[in-house]
Amino acid sequence: MATASNEDILALDIGGSHIKGTILNTKGEWLFDYKSLDTPRSATPENVIRTISELVKGMPDYGKISVGFPGYARNSVVYTAPNLGNAQWKNIDLGQQISNLLQRPVRLVNDADQLGLGVVSGKGYELAVTLGTGVGTAVLMDGYLLPHLELAHHPIRKDVDYDQYIGAAALERKGKEKWNERVAKVLAIIQTVFNYDRLYLGGGNAGKLTIPLAENIHLFTNKDAIKGGARLWDFEDKYHITTVYPATAPVHQ
Repeated sequence: MATASNEDILALDIGGSHIKGTILNTKGEWLFDYKSLDTPRSATPENVIRTISELVKGMPDYGKISVGFPGYARNSVVYTAPNLGNAQWKNIDLGQQISNLLQRPVRLVNDADQLGLGVVSGKGYELAVTLGTGVGTAVLMDGYLLPHLELAHHPIRKDVDYDQYIGAAALERKGKEKWNERVAKVLAIIQTVFNYDRLYLGGGNAGKLTIPLAENIHLFTNKDAIKGGARLWDFEDKYHITTVYPATAPVHQ
C-alpha cells in the first residue's frame, strides 16, 4: 500500500494497439523502464482492467495514477472509445475501476490530452496530434488543457472522418505515399482552423511521415510524451481534472 508521502506516479497510456506504463516522479522523470502489453483483441472494460493488472506487476511503489484513454472521457468516466469498440464503452467509470483495483487516486483523461501535456512548451496556443490506430488531438493554451475536442470524428468529407481518412487502416489500405498526401491535407486544414502557435505530432505512425513540416510543427515520441502523466497532477480541480479515490477494499491481483 502506498504511503501518503509517496508522490511518484504510475502513468498509463491505453491505446488501440498497446497498453503502456511507467513510473514517474513529480518532475516527469522516469523511475522505471517503460512496459507495454498488447491491447486485448476483445478490448472490453473487463479485459482492459485485467491487462492493466498484469502490466503493473513488479513495478515499484507509487502514490497516484494518471491514465490516458483513447476516446472521450470526462470526470474519469469514458463515453466513447471508437478504436476499442464504442458499444461496450458507454458511461464506463474506468477511472473509478482502476482506482478500486490498484487502491490509489486516479486522474483519467483522453490519451492525446495526457501526451500533449508532456510535450508542449506551455507558451501560447498549442495543439498535439497523435497518428496511431486513430487520430488523437489535444488543444492547450499556455500549458493548460482546453475542453477536449474529438476532432478525429469530424467529417473531412461526406461520411469520412479524420480517423477513417488518416488512421492506421487508411495507411495500410492506401500505402505510405498516398497516406502522407492525406496527412498533409489534414495538417493544412488544422492550420487554417486553429491558427496555432505550435503543433506537436506523435503516435505510432508519426515515424512514417515523409512530407516536409513547417518550422512550428515538431515531432515527438509517445515514450517522451508519457511524462504528461506527471503534469496531469499539476492541475487543480478548477481546471476540471477530476480525482477519483478507491471506493472498495483492495482487489487481490
